[in-house]
Amino acid sequence: MISGTSYSGKGLDKKEDSKGGADIWLIRLNEFGDELWQKTLGSASDEEAKSVIQTTDLGFFVAGNVQNSAKGYGSKDVLIVKLDKDGKELFQSVLGGKGLDEVEKMIPTKDGGALLGIYSRSATGGSKKTENFGEGDYWVIKLNKDGKVEWEKNFGGKADDHIRTLALTSNGYIIGGESRSERSGSKTVGIEEGTDLWFISLNERGEEIWQKSYNFGNRDILMGTSIIQSQDSRAKNQDVTKGILLGGYTQAEGRIEANDETFWMLYLNQDGNEQWRKHVKGESRKREERLSDIKLNRDGSIILAGTSAEELGKENWKIVKLGDKQLDQLIEKQDIKIYPNPVSDYAYVEIGFDFKEADIMLYDMGGRQLQSLKTKNKVTKINTQNLIQGAYLVMIKTDMNKTASAKLIKK
Repeated sequence: MISGTSYSGKGLDKKEDSKGGADIWLIRLNEFGDELWQKTLGSASDEEAKSVIQTTDLGFFVAGNVQNSAKGYGSKDVLIVKLDKDGKELFQSVLGGKGLDEVEKMIPTKDGGALLGIYSRSATGGSKKTENFGEGDYWVIKLNKDGKVEWEKNFGGKADDHIRTLALTSNGYIIGGESRSERSGSKTVGIEEGTDLWFISLNERGEEIWQKSYNFGNRDILMGTSIIQSQDSRAKNQDVTKGILLGGYTQAEGRIEANDETFWMLYLNQDGNEQWRKHVKGESRKREERLSDIKLNRDGSIILAGTSAEELGKENWKIVKLGDKQLDQLIEKQDIKIYPNPVSDYAYVEIGFDFKEADIMLYDMGGRQLQSLKTKNKVTKINTQNLIQGAYLVMIKTDMNKTASAKLIKK
């Protein structure tokens, strides 16, 4: 699912009329890039798309910002829309206080709901029940699967604090962004220079577990968070958070350092204690380098994506892929992995060891072979639409005579 902001009317690729001003434009693609459906969401006010996620019921939550809406509460509010998997709108709601509220990030939660990270410059009023501590706060809202607010929390000091990222951990959530606040309000860590990175670990009820601050000098901007999880046999094979990988860049503010405008990574353990930090220059080093996001892959490699330019306005994309032995050791390598599991219509079978060609076979629990296919890919899609509810066995055999098997559950 792609979400973006559109000023276009109906025509060419766009199949629905503009609702007025800027609208949210959604396009659903299959894995080959073919369009399944599209939808334009909006009103006479200006809407701006910020995030779209798929929930456990295979529907979607869409989050954006709306300016001076007739249904809103302040100069800018948060618009939430829930769609089913076919794009049918199930409900819409507006969240905000009496000032400016901008959603920055949204992630799906384990119970089918969503967690919203909002930069808030609002006092209580409208739909907002919590008071700001300073100029701008982290406003975090937990929605249930029906889009109703379960809880909301404000975090901030007396100055400006801007939320950027959210991530799911084994015991709750990590929220993070930039802070200009000294110890004040709910902020119990100080500030070194410019803006510092400020992270808070929350349990599933939004209660604080710990908070930490980190500094690269000048204005530090956080752009992405990846959580390293591995299964713990003592916890009945539940995923346990082993570490937190952060990515961003630093802007010069007051003085210029050699590493300003360069991608950086920061690795923390599960308690938020720094393990290492690195500046990532890649093959070339330009004057203006701004990270957009960081992703940790299943094989332990790390992708950093952003822009690079000698001067602003002349940017090229910059993509860096690298590995880290410490992270690689934390990621569990499984001979075979099936997801989603339980499955509805299609499952992906991931083979965790090297091979040139492999056979993937699907058996019922009576030992009868139902499917067989050859693959040269690490990840292969299998069709499970015709299976009846129950348990099945997926077996892999490679050209190196290596075998592996795993159980698949059809729901």
